[in-house]
Amino acid sequence: MKPTVEIRHIDNETDLEASFPVMQELRPHLQDSAAYVVQVMHQHTQGYRLLAAWHDGAIVGLAGYRLQDNLIYGRFVYVDDLIVSASRHGSGIGEQLLSAARQQAVAAQCKHFVLDTGLQNALAQRFYFRQGLLARGMHFVEPLLN
Repeated sequence: MKPTVEIRHIDNETDLEASFPVMQELRPHLQDSAAYVVQVMHQHTQGYRLLAAWHDGAIVGLAGYRLQDNLIYGRFVYVDDLIVSASRHGSGIGEQLLSAARQQAVAAQCKHFVLDTGLQNALAQRFYFRQGLLARGMHFVEPLLN
């Protein structure tokens, strides 16, 4: 049975601070919650939005996304971050967050809904396939600064 969760955008620093432990599960390199709040607020000025799944007053999952336009996809939503607390895996919260982000894309009349995942992350890949997402490319990265 899926837990009852409320999904809503995080629009204040208090809720953003409360989201840090969940985001840190996905992004363990993040070590400073204050720096995280500053970074997400900066990204917000560039169109980044953060949806949170709340259960019993606590954040149990997050979906960070951006509305973008490019020549490949036209108007699209790109999901930067999708995480459900490890203790809630398999509960349906990830599906609910992904659906909420997809609804944002539909409301913005996007042509595509896009995300990346690591090549080593087979569990996430299976989840995304089940959600109707198909692999269409490979993401390449070159670190420029130490």
